[in-house]
Amino acid sequence: MTTTQCVDDFRLHFGKQELVPIMTGGMGVDISTVDLALEVARLGGVGHISDAMLPTVADRRYDTKFVKDKLKQYKYNVASSDKSAIKFNLGQLEEATRLHVRKAMDAKHGGGLIFINCMEKLTMNAPKETLRVRLTAALDAGIDGITLAAGLHLGSFALIEAHPRFRDAKLGIIVSSLRALQLFLRKNGRTNRLPDYVVVEGPLAGGHLGFGMDWAEYDLATIVAEIQAWLKAEQLDIPLIPAGGIFTGSDATAYLQNGAAAVQVATRFTVTHECGLPDKIKQEYFRAEEQDIEVNGISPTGYPMRMLKGSPGIGDGIRPNCEAYGYLLDSNGKCAYIDAYNREVAAHPEAKKIRVWDKTCLCTHMRNFEIWTCGHYTYKLKDTSVREPDGSYRLLTAEHVFRDYQFSRDGRVALPE
Repeated sequence: MTTTQCVDDFRLHFGKQELVPIMTGGMGVDISTVDLALEVARLGGVGHISDAMLPTVADRRYDTKFVKDKLKQYKYNVASSDKSAIKFNLGQLEEATRLHVRKAMDAKHGGGLIFINCMEKLTMNAPKETLRVRLTAALDAGIDGITLAAGLHLGSFALIEAHPRFRDAKLGIIVSSLRALQLFLRKNGRTNRLPDYVVVEGPLAGGHLGFGMDWAEYDLATIVAEIQAWLKAEQLDIPLIPAGGIFTGSDATAYLQNGAAAVQVATRFTVTHECGLPDKIKQEYFRAEEQDIEVNGISPTGYPMRMLKGSPGIGDGIRPNCEAYGYLLDSNGKCAYIDAYNREVAAHPEAKKIRVWDKTCLCTHMRNFEIWTCGHYTYKLKDTSVREPDGSYRLLTAEHVFRDYQFSRDGRVALPE
């Protein structure tokens, strides 16, 4: 039976503003580029950029020298296992955030919005101070909205409640359970400000997951329905945006028909021209088979992480680069990779090169595109394109993928012409 509805029959409402109910995920480090977000906004949706490691992104994009300056300042500490002295220059962190956000906002046109995905787990050896600067700088630079990600963000609203745009910008949170949402709403109740939207991220999403290694026991549709029922019982009108495993326009339409306000999608945009992944790595995504994808525990954040098994960063024993990067250092200057690295060095004192299999230096390898995070359905990407005579797959445009989500029916995927 032919389905009569498609995504374009629905609209995401923020007050009087109407948008195509498609939101792209904020993939770091600079995988969700400004160019990708601009295309999505031009087409009437919500495009995300990411605030993951913005000082190093700024160095690559805007010819700043933030990483070089930081390394020069702390070079004396490179050989030490004690990283407690390493701090980010908050002025430079603010400048990097403003540069990136303004690049997006100054170029934006069309009827859509641009949001920034802000990761709580980027603790930078000063969790509260650095998070406040990142949030405030994004608001100062005119971002349309902020999605609070990678953590519960129980104190994040309080960090910016005095900002003049606190009730103007759209503020949302990513959760993977009803309990997480309840904790957030209870903690932030005193700010008298509900989130403008909630992204409900299921177990098939890419990158870090809000589940344990038992992720396969959970189901996105079930979690969304549970949260919907609770919000209705509490008489709370907060738009829900399912995410994770929504591979076709028909997948998206099914959620919209069941009351979702929009959907968040990312995997299919990883193989577009506008995506920040190097083209060679995009071909790895196209070629991936289902057995090439795994959820492992190598992230120092403590969250399980989905990636391609062939990621060069898996098992690499590089020396911790905290003096240059150090984004995952906790409030005491600790990181699980530092402990794992030092353990292997002590166990193999004569080795010229060691291997660290249980954790990875996520800062270094994400910066160098050597941890290939991906969604569960990455193995289906080859079915969304055509193969060239040389065996490679044709890269897609963000507009092509967006329009396919917007207008496709009956589980069909439009191939490039």
